[in-house]
Amino acid sequence: MVDRGQTFELFRFADTVQSVAVEVRCGAPLTIGKERYYPAEIVLKSDFVNGRVGLQVVHEDLDEWERCLDALQAEEVAEWPAGGPSAWVDVVPDDPVEVTVHDSPSTEIAVRVPIDVASKWLEENRLRLDRVRAAVSASS
Repeated sequence: MVDRGQTFELFRFADTVQSVAVEVRCGAPLTIGKERYYPAEIVLKSDFVNGRVGLQVVHEDLDEWERCLDALQAEEVAEWPAGGPSAWVDVVPDDPVEVTVHDSPSTEIAVRVPIDVASKWLEENRLRLDRVRAAVSASS
């Protein structure tokens, strides 16, 4: 059984020195009309800079992240979540993987982090997506 107030990682890019992850709180969402908004944070950790920036995740964002994973598997650049006035990340599947965290468009702050990801990073991120989907479904 899923703890409805639990926080799950939607994705994580990490090596021994730095990481970028998105943490989603899958408890009681903010409901406006039929849409449910789950509070989330992009979390960046490195020896140089550490930071968190908030955003809201809706069900469609999970589908969009799955499309991003497909793009990354095809060695294409991915941006998530697309559009909107919130924070976002873009991922370049080079060696090392480059993850850029963008704050909201109003601040125009961005931090690019090269990460030597483990060989199974794609499969692990698909499993994280599945766990968030299950938690979101349980909170409906």
